[in-house]
Order: sequence, then structure tokens, then C-alpha cells
Amino acid sequence: MNTRQHTVAEAQAIVDGAAQAFKSWSRTGPGRRRELLNKAADLLQQRADVFVERMVAETGTSQAWAHFNVKGGIGALREAAALTTQVGGETIPSDVPGCFSMTVRVPVGVVLGIAPWNAPLLLGLRALIAPLACGNTVVMKASEVCPDSHRLIGALLNDAGFPEGVVNVIAHDPAIAPQMVEALVAHPAVRRINFTGSTRTGRIIGALAGRHLKPALLELGGKSPLVVLKDADIDAAVNAAAFGAFMNQGQICMSTERIVVEEPIADAFAAALAAKTEKLVAGSVPALSGALISCHAADQVAAMVDDAVQQGAKLLVPLRRDGETRIAPLVIDHVRPGMKVYGDESFGPIAAIVRVPDLEEAIRVANDTEYGLAGAVFGSDISRTMQVAQRLECGVCHINAPTVRSEPQLPFGGVKDSGHGRFGGKAAIAEFTELRSITIQTEPTAYPF
Repeated sequence: MNTRQHTVAEAQAIVDGAAQAFKSWSRTGPGRRRELLNKAADLLQQRADVFVERMVAETGTSQAWAHFNVKGGIGALREAAALTTQVGGETIPSDVPGCFSMTVRVPVGVVLGIAPWNAPLLLGLRALIAPLACGNTVVMKASEVCPDSHRLIGALLNDAGFPEGVVNVIAHDPAIAPQMVEALVAHPAVRRINFTGSTRTGRIIGALAGRHLKPALLELGGKSPLVVLKDADIDAAVNAAAFGAFMNQGQICMSTERIVVEEPIADAFAAALAAKTEKLVAGSVPALSGALISCHAADQVAAMVDDAVQQGAKLLVPLRRDGETRIAPLVIDHVRPGMKVYGDESFGPIAAIVRVPDLEEAIRVANDTEYGLAGAVFGSDISRTMQVAQRLECGVCHINAPTVRSEPQLPFGGVKDSGHGRFGGKAAIAEFTELRSITIQTEPTAYPF
């Protein structure tokens, strides 16, 4: 694999090449685009072990999460292939006699994708494949944490047969990241930016895009609540909470960051979640065998737990640290406002329980965050759970299911400080095409002069 790093000047030249490739790629029919995306899915199936090895080596994640990335990536490629024939328009009645009016969606040009490290393959592909399906060319700025995993995506798509210049991956020295991002966003040929990552960095990307009047799809941080109502199936809610809080060591944008439980069942729920978590820790579950991304990330998790305990929270499952980057799943109860774990994104394996007296307070607490990506609610009264789902301030909400759930055909994105815009399914078409109005005058018309 070519592991050389690009300079800013080289990256700008790559964008120039993508702009040239757009001229022919944008006129390529949907059948051919579908064929290439499906071919990439076939190749990904064949190269699964290579991708898994790289993801584990670069990010320290578990093999289970890496394999989940492969499975999800194949599904995303198949869905993008199906999307190619859904890029449509509509006819619109006109008041002008003999005028036929319609809209069409047209590709925009070069799309810049910036993908994170926590789901290298799945989110790396998401940065590229819907724009490709819509007829755009793409440039991905590889993550400094997992550049090889992202280079493998570029190789996968190019080996599937995408024409030269259509798919491009740029890797660079981490020291020049700010200059690289600014140069790519500012390049005249870049017409759309899609970024997945932290809210802090998303503000920078959004400001740069605004300066150059370019639309930016931003999928940012989260503090996803799981609301457990007093009539919930406790075992089902516990299973969903553990999965949502601990999968990939809590390093998922949709991770369950706060579990908001109505007081009548809070003791039973907390005890059941603690018992399940202790079994997971003792059982060495493969899906939980990965590490946090860095020593700094592990230190932040430990500091968050210490802060909560000092302010009166109760550790039901203690913090167990193995080396610099491995922290076992833990449960902390009686979390309250003012604690870091209540308001700050942990991005770690913490199940944090917030007790509330009733439904109204559950909704208020769930919304008591600057973030708004995913949410979930458990309860047996569906009308009550629907009421909660409609009132939660989030882009995605699941009823009787975990916060960590996404399918490639469903719209996905956040509100508030979790960003704006939507990936997934037909919603992505609006993000990566321009809506153009066209009229055809089919008979003579009169003019005032």
C-alpha cells in the first residue's frame, strides 16, 4: 500500500483531477454507477480480513466491531447502488399556457468527505458512496488516526473499476491538518463538504464552509439518552442499555450516554444493569475486548468517574483499568446535573443512570443537553413512548430498541450541537445534488412588448 503523505499542493492538484473526472463521470448512467458500487461490495466481502486487521491495528478496537464495520459497509454499498435510480425530480403545473415545468436533480461536482476513526470503514464509506451514487466525484481526507484503513477504502473503490480521478483519498502529516482542511474547503471545485466527528472540529469546518458559501453536512457529537419508563420491560431495557453504552467501548456517536429511569423501577433497573455488567466483565466478551483510542481518552473517562463519585454518585460496577487504554464497562448511579458525566460526552464505556420522578421530568432531563443526535425510550404503553419519542430533541429516536441503531436506507443525523443534514437513503440525495427547475415552452406565448 502507498503510505506516502500528501502535501497541501498535492491535495489541491488531486481536487483539480477530480473536477476534470466529474465532466465524464457526471454523465455516466445509473446502471454503470450501480454496477461499480455492487462490485465494490463484492470486493469488500473478499477483503474483509484485510480491513479487520487494519482497523484493529490502527484503532485498538475489537475484532467484533471491525467485522461489524465490514458487514455494515457491504450493506451501505448495496444501498448506495440501489440509490442510483432514485435520483429523480417531478413535474409542476404551470400557469403559463403551453409551458411544461419540471425539476431535476443534478450532481454538484467534487464532494469533500472527512471521516473519523471510530468506525473507520463504515463511516469512511459513508463519506463517499452516496455522493458517487448521485454522480459526483469524491475526495476523502483520511483520518490521521487510521490513514491505512481509509487508504484501503480508496483502493477498494478504484479496484472495483471507478474511473481515474473519481475516487481520491488524501493522507497527510497530522501537523498540517488545519492547513489541509482549509485548503480543501476553499478549493473552488469543492461544492459540498460532509464531515463526521467532534462538535469542536465541526464548528471549525462549518465556519470554513460558511466563509466560502458551501453547504456542509455535519454529523457531530452526541449525549444520547435512553429513557426507561416505569412500565418498561426491565430486562429488555437493561440489554439495550448495556449494548448502547459498551459497544466499541462507548466510542460511537450514538452511544447511550445517559440512562434516564423513572423512580418506581430505578432500583430494580440499576441492580439488573449492574449484574449484567459484572457478568460481561467477568466473561471477557469479544465485542468488549477493545481499547479506548488513547491514554488521554482513558484518563478523561477516569476523571469523569472520579468527579461524579466526589459529588455523590454511586459506583455500582467499579472502574477497572487494564494498562493505559483499557477500561472495563462500568455502571454509575445517582448521576445529577453538575457532574461532568451528566453533561459532557464521555466516549467511553460508562452506563450513567439518572433517576427521575415522572414522565415530564424524564423528557426534560433527556433534553437537558446541548447535543441531539440519537435517543431511545422503553415502555409497554406505545402511545406513551410515542409521546416521548416526539418530544425528545434528537434527529433519530428508537422505541424499545437501543440508541445504537442505524440502517443505510434510513435518514441519519442530528439537531442542536450534534449538527445538521442527513445521511442515509433518499435523504442523502438532497444533500449531494442540486435541485434544478426546467421549463419547456411548447407553444407560442405573448409578451408585453
